[in-house]
Amino acid sequence: MRSSSSLSLAGARGSGSVRPTSSPACPVTAPVDTALEYLMVKKDFQAALDTCEKGLESLAAFVEQEDSSFKYVELKAALTIVGIQALAELNQWRGVLHWVLQQYGETEKIPAKIIQMCILLYVKVDERAVMKDAVYDWLHCSGNMSQSGFTSVAELYFLHILVPMGHTTEALEMLETDVGRVAFTDEQRQAARSLVDIHNEKNATSSSTNPESVALTTTTCASKQDKLTQRLTSIMRLLYRGLSVASVRIRSISLRRVFLALMLLYLLLVRIDPALPSAFPWLLRLHGLLQQTWNTMFGPYYRTNSRI
Repeated sequence: MRSSSSLSLAGARGSGSVRPTSSPACPVTAPVDTALEYLMVKKDFQAALDTCEKGLESLAAFVEQEDSSFKYVELKAALTIVGIQALAELNQWRGVLHWVLQQYGETEKIPAKIIQMCILLYVKVDERAVMKDAVYDWLHCSGNMSQSGFTSVAELYFLHILVPMGHTTEALEMLETDVGRVAFTDEQRQAARSLVDIHNEKNATSSSTNPESVALTTTTCASKQDKLTQRLTSIMRLLYRGLSVASVRIRSISLRRVFLALMLLYLLLVRIDPALPSAFPWLLRLHGLLQQTWNTMFGPYYRTNSRI
């Protein structure tokens, strides 16, 4: 900024004029330095915004001076850029485009670097739709096609607005219009078409996965799993029932019956001689008692297991 003002002063002295342009240059360039100081050093973003707005108002007085027209454009763009940054820091990004339009009046008159800055800002906050129509109007203005930043604006519009928003048809049509031919080479347009094809294939793949079929498959798997779980649960219940019955039956055996069984076995094996004729009735009686004791102790357990 300061270099441009120095060149203006040098030109004025060489022409012999009595500094007609040096006097207004100081109050115009001063707001830029002050706004940058508030923004970058003091972090007073509201003061930076206020300084930019005051500088833009004072700058309007030099619009009709032909020798300062270039300086006017550059200073206005500088103040606008600092103002955009201040608005973003103040979390007032929603009003950035409106504020820029207040300074330039029409979208087509906004410089390319400011349009780029607005695109990147609204893309970052995921509000691409805000810039779609504005950038479209800017690109289709024939006066902007000669700007050095026209290609960059077209690239940002194609890559960060049209394709992510799903406007692939409009993106392909843009490549065949004057905007696409001016902004891109043949190789770049071919690469852009490939990018659109990849985007469409990705969307087709994601959309082919029908949510209803996924839900049906999930339900079927869940029903099969429920049936298997029920079957396992029933088997476990039968096993548990058999074991519980056996354990109850075994615990219910009294010590008397155990002692009686032991005594019978002792008399049968030790005290009674099977060769004696009198031992035969005892053997029959002992056999009956043993059979009754066995059935009482273990018969219910085996019947339960046979049913299971």
